[in-house]
Amino acid sequence: MASMSMWTFLQAMCLVVSLSIAVPENYEDEIQVGFGPSYFNEITVEDQTEEETPTPSLEPCKSPAFTKWDKLFTMLENSQMKENMLLQYTDDIIKVELQSLRGEMLQFVAQYGGSCASAVESLVRRAGTQTETRLQNALDRVREVSADQYTRHDTALQQLLAGSVNQAARLERLENGCVKWGGEGKSIQTRHLMQEVTETENGGRLEKTLATISSELQTIREQLTLYTRSTFANMLPSGCDTGLLFPTRSSTAHVEVSAKKTFKTDAITICLWVKPTQVLNKTILFTYSTIGNAYELQLVSNGQSVFFTVNGEAHLVEASGAVQEGKWVHICAVWSSQQGLASLWVNGKQAASSPGVAEGHELRSKGSILLGQEYGRHFRHFSKPDTFDAEQAFTGKMTGVNMWDHVLDSKEISQQARLDGSGCGIRGNVVAWGVSDIEPKGGVKLIY
Repeated sequence: MASMSMWTFLQAMCLVVSLSIAVPENYEDEIQVGFGPSYFNEITVEDQTEEETPTPSLEPCKSPAFTKWDKLFTMLENSQMKENMLLQYTDDIIKVELQSLRGEMLQFVAQYGGSCASAVESLVRRAGTQTETRLQNALDRVREVSADQYTRHDTALQQLLAGSVNQAARLERLENGCVKWGGEGKSIQTRHLMQEVTETENGGRLEKTLATISSELQTIREQLTLYTRSTFANMLPSGCDTGLLFPTRSSTAHVEVSAKKTFKTDAITICLWVKPTQVLNKTILFTYSTIGNAYELQLVSNGQSVFFTVNGEAHLVEASGAVQEGKWVHICAVWSSQQGLASLWVNGKQAASSPGVAEGHELRSKGSILLGQEYGRHFRHFSKPDTFDAEQAFTGKMTGVNMWDHVLDSKEISQQARLDGSGCGIRGNVVAWGVSDIEPKGGVKLIY
């Protein structure tokens, strides 16, 4: 509205300027402005003495004459007033119409809002039901296909097994027949029969058939041998149900083990199964660290040798030729503070022993147990690192990790070291495999 008034004012000014230029040209006569007679408001002394009100003059008032300029400005003011009134009237009409429209919208929402909301809710519910039904149907189809494939695979395996059994039986019969035929104590009847078979066409066919069957059986035997070897390689030793897989040498790969109880002892036994992927330089298998000593206990492999240290690397015992790539090996480390007697046992047999190892030392409690890595000097500063030395990381498989706060005898150790036995059922009282909490980190996986 302010902008429209300003525009109107500018138009009026332009009109005034144009008229001021045009009027002198159209009217050459001078415009004389006349003034009416002067009126004086003078009170004489005589009038002041009189009490009566003076009689007003009976002469009528003369209205001043308006000039063309006055008329022009009066017209401009009237037009502006009319414009303002028109704008105000238009604004009032718009306000009234908006209020009426708002009332109608509110009435429409109040009347139809509930039905729209219920319709949307029912539509969403129907769509959810249809989606759930489709997903259930797809899941049923997947299950049917999986069951069908499983049945087919099972049938094929059964046929292969039956065929291998049949071929083995036929091979055994043929071998027995060949032995009987090729023996020195053959009877005349058997020699005569062999001669007839060889001379006839049927005998030639029989030889070809025997050669074909023998070749097929040899192929089946090789496949069964490979399958047996691969199955045995993937099996865990000594009846263990679970194991740990360290896939690669990594600065983050390790396993944290929680002890079943706090202990403070002067004797210890640690046993575990390991199958290294590579036989490299210093590789950490087991570490027990405390705040005061990050190297309380360590089992370390270096090449094909195994080292057992107590209270630092200065006190150790070594067993040479204990570790081989890709083969399971059972290792037990035993130590007693009395006379510092320490020993290493490999696959149930004592491989090395040494006296004077940390003699008189006592293991501190409330420590941390790591598999496949060591905390090193970082643990002394009351902080556990997130990364370690990748060059010392273990790669391979590990299982059957147990720890006791006393010395085990040779019989107890040998019972755990049987590859096809049930040594995993013998569990330690400090760390018990399958009972103690373990937390694989950095890509280490729990295998079954």
